[in-house]
Amino acid sequence: MAESQPPVFKSPWPAPYRCAVVITVDYNDIHGILTQAPEVAGRDKSLSVWRYGSQRGVERLLGLFDELAVRSSWCIPGIVAEEQPAHLRAIQAGGHEIACAGYRHQNFDNLTLAEQKASLAQGCQALAALTGERPKGFRIPAGNGLPGFTEALHDEGILWSSSWRGDDLPFAHPTAPQVIELPLHYELEDEPYFAFNLSPAVPPAQSRIASYSHTLGNLQMDFAGFHRFGLCYVLRLHPEVIATPGRIGVLRELIQGIQQHEDAWIATAGEVAQWWDDNGHAMTADHPAAVYERHYRQYLP
Repeated sequence: MAESQPPVFKSPWPAPYRCAVVITVDYNDIHGILTQAPEVAGRDKSLSVWRYGSQRGVERLLGLFDELAVRSSWCIPGIVAEEQPAHLRAIQAGGHEIACAGYRHQNFDNLTLAEQKASLAQGCQALAALTGERPKGFRIPAGNGLPGFTEALHDEGILWSSSWRGDDLPFAHPTAPQVIELPLHYELEDEPYFAFNLSPAVPPAQSRIASYSHTLGNLQMDFAGFHRFGLCYVLRLHPEVIATPGRIGVLRELIQGIQQHEDAWIATAGEVAQWWDDNGHAMTADHPAAVYERHYRQYLP
């Protein structure tokens, strides 16, 4: 009897690529930590930890991306764009994508649907006024969008979102299939490894900073898995976290290793979402997001 052969791998990505890699950057300046830990307001020593992103991190990240000839997608609240217009121009001049993260960095769990829509609209307007282009992407700054918010993304001309988790491949939102979600994973973010402030403790109870070499190993092993299975590897970075003199070397080594794989498609979030949408990757009825829409929303107040 002939031995059965393993199924032939069929890549969902444009030839000759086996997997997709999207480098995203959350540029929040001090607004992100003020949402996460309001008690640091007025504490300049603590706030300086997060101001580092604007002082040094943005420039260092852009320099690395230019050196390695990669493009990235930056998720920026409107207020940060207004406060840091020179950085916004530099990001745009480097050929990177600029996406919306609302207007102020707010926890959406504390907002009504009308307030969430207003933050989205104001953030998009601020970015459009400064860049001359309407943003096509969105990342929720914190919390969750209420039922109806995904439809609001579509109404604002948003093509892609990168806020949810729950998958390794993009998927069309069941209530607004024109919006493609690029899922996140905590292990592909720099903040859980490296974000640290001593007093007050941020994150709470985190007593040490992760090993640089071990973190690089984790990120490399994850890429190996995403590459093997033909998935979408979405990095989530923060200028104040990854762009210190030592950690930027971790990112350099990671990207250079990915670039050695000629079948890894390093693209912007917008390019990946557009490909996914154009090539008929429709939401299936058994996808968890579709199941949620059918069964779980009845339990919402």
